[in-house]
Amino acid sequence: MSRKLSLLDNALAAAQHGLRTALDTHPPGQRATPGEDKPDAALDNKQRKHAAGLMRVNHAGEVAAQALYRGQAAVAQNPNTKSHLLDAAEEEQDHLAWCAQRLRELDAAPSKLGPAWYAGSYAIGALAGLAGDRYSLGFVAETERQVEQHLRGHLDDPEHGLPAADARSRAIAAQMQADEAEHGQAATAAGGQPLPAPVRSLMRGVAKVMTGGAYWL
Repeated sequence: MSRKLSLLDNALAAAQHGLRTALDTHPPGQRATPGEDKPDAALDNKQRKHAAGLMRVNHAGEVAAQALYRGQAAVAQNPNTKSHLLDAAEEEQDHLAWCAQRLRELDAAPSKLGPAWYAGSYAIGALAGLAGDRYSLGFVAETERQVEQHLRGHLDDPEHGLPAADARSRAIAAQMQADEAEHGQAATAAGGQPLPAPVRSLMRGVAKVMTGGAYWL
């Protein structure tokens, strides 16, 4: 007979998952990496460093997504909401694997601040979840909307986005963008409540801190 996990058991399990997610340079994924069939462009040193910085930001974002959704699931009131959040985390696992693979191809490493991104995001997710399931799902929808906009910049901004010649990184970003849009729509359809404007602004501010830090570290 299995025993009921204590609060400490759950906390230790969450910490173990967080360290594994943040530090694993070869995370598993289900789907093949987009762009694998494309030739790896001969980028100059500046382009390669910039592409690596952006993919490191994307990888950090996927670490944060795992933490957000698991933090929300930990306090979800409705079993269906909890299941939706855990499914969302599993679907984001592919993105984590794709970004990690591309970083290896670019001879770059994930953010050294990964454990901090996970811990902070888990706490934010738990706080969002405590606001109630409808707002928790609304938080998912808003998170995915902002990530989709972020990825659009990587694809459409000729000055600050991914190098035009970097077909592999761009294929990953494009598929991630499509997936995030789908995840956001699913959260809204599941009953997500739109978030107040100050909360959306705060989320954008936190995201800027993470993207700035992860690009360099």
